[in-house]
Amino acid sequence: MSETQKVADRPSAAPPAANSVDRFFRISERGSTFGREIRGGFATFFTMAYILVLNPIILGSAKDKFGHQLDSGQLVTATALVAAVMTVIMGVGGNLPLAIAAGLGLNAVVAFQIAPLMSWPDAMGLVVIEGVIICVLVLTGLREAVMNAIPQPLKHAIGVGIGLFIAFIGFVDAGFVSRIPDVANTTVPVQLGATGSLTGWPVLVFCLGVLLTIGLMARKVKGAILISIVTMTVVAVIINSAAEIKSWGLTTPKIPSDVVATPDFGLVGHFSLFGGFGETGALTVVLLIFTLILSDFFDAMGTIVGISAEAGLLDEEGKVPGIGRVLFIDGAAAVAGGAASASSNTAYIESAAGVGEGSRTGFSNLITGGMFALALFLTPLLTIVPLQAAAPALVAVGFLMMTQVKHIEWDSYEIAIPAFLTIAAMPFTYSITNGIGAGFVAYVVIKAVLGKIREVHWLLWAVSALFLVYFAIDPVRQLFGVK
Repeated sequence: MSETQKVADRPSAAPPAANSVDRFFRISERGSTFGREIRGGFATFFTMAYILVLNPIILGSAKDKFGHQLDSGQLVTATALVAAVMTVIMGVGGNLPLAIAAGLGLNAVVAFQIAPLMSWPDAMGLVVIEGVIICVLVLTGLREAVMNAIPQPLKHAIGVGIGLFIAFIGFVDAGFVSRIPDVANTTVPVQLGATGSLTGWPVLVFCLGVLLTIGLMARKVKGAILISIVTMTVVAVIINSAAEIKSWGLTTPKIPSDVVATPDFGLVGHFSLFGGFGETGALTVVLLIFTLILSDFFDAMGTIVGISAEAGLLDEEGKVPGIGRVLFIDGAAAVAGGAASASSNTAYIESAAGVGEGSRTGFSNLITGGMFALALFLTPLLTIVPLQAAAPALVAVGFLMMTQVKHIEWDSYEIAIPAFLTIAAMPFTYSITNGIGAGFVAYVVIKAVLGKIREVHWLLWAVSALFLVYFAIDPVRQLFGVK
């Protein structure tokens, strides 16, 4: 979003609060309205509702050390429950438009790296421990200190990188971009569509959705993103009923025969804190927890900074308002996710869709969290939005976040190179954490080469050293004889 737009969205003198809810969430003070917050809450939910399908698929497809698998229905309930509760808590306690749900990438680590070494309760126990440690880091002030130690240009770079990453996610989820199979024996990793060209009705829905979204945005239509999602979902439902389509991916735009589903809370509380130590040994557990902490720590940090920057909520020093509470709630979400067997939960970059609709406060989280609560009972109905209808929002928001690139001093290599690596590594490695790590390491190395060591905060040196271990985790495992 351009600075002109942001200024236009925020009056120089905030109008008086309409009521106590307005005052509590500071809606008018931040230049927003109840209408914007509500639209933003819906937009965020529809762009991340896929997690209700994807998280159970990822966790449910893996077996633990003893060959046990988690029940899919119970996983849907656990995923929706934790997302609903923690999203509302983030809205009320953190007052930021940051929705929370099971972290992608983190759930894959739990499913395919941790669970095969121990039982599912033991694996979820490690997630709980990871969350507790993050909360401790927040209470000691260390996590906030790390965020404050990041130079402002790198914070902008994180926002830009997330913008490109989220747009790439949109292109991939919609099938507009796909991975070329390794058997193709080509050096080109991705391609247009599934075969090098765009084919099929689902991709057409996505393309029309992108055109509709950018057209509405250019016309400055209120609710552009949400209007696009709803409209293209209706179009997708019509197309699905009229044409023969092999697959829409995770969700099919079809009116379900059963609208109501009975939640099964069987996995809630089914975890063991210290069982993993007995199954695999202390060193292995420590390395596994380290991987979880570093990924969760910096994924969330990048998301919080990037979304807050796009919403125009950073103060003059580039700090996020109430960051201590926000970080603690994010850590508590990891604990809740492990305790419910839903894997570690964290702030979602798809929250940018809500920000694109005008969300500026935690009030929008009440809408998003409420929708997840409804999903406990109405999952079949709320998951008919296909990725092809929701993904255009991610592309549009990617553009909005990309505009932060103008704040980076590209003529100064000591800033520009780390910023570039941060921006490039996020979409190219499909990881916020990797992008932040690449930028940090490059920043401290360049400062050292230029003889400006004292300009680097000692925390950045410490974090960069941890990232070196993170990037070299395989040699480290081999060194200590850990599988």
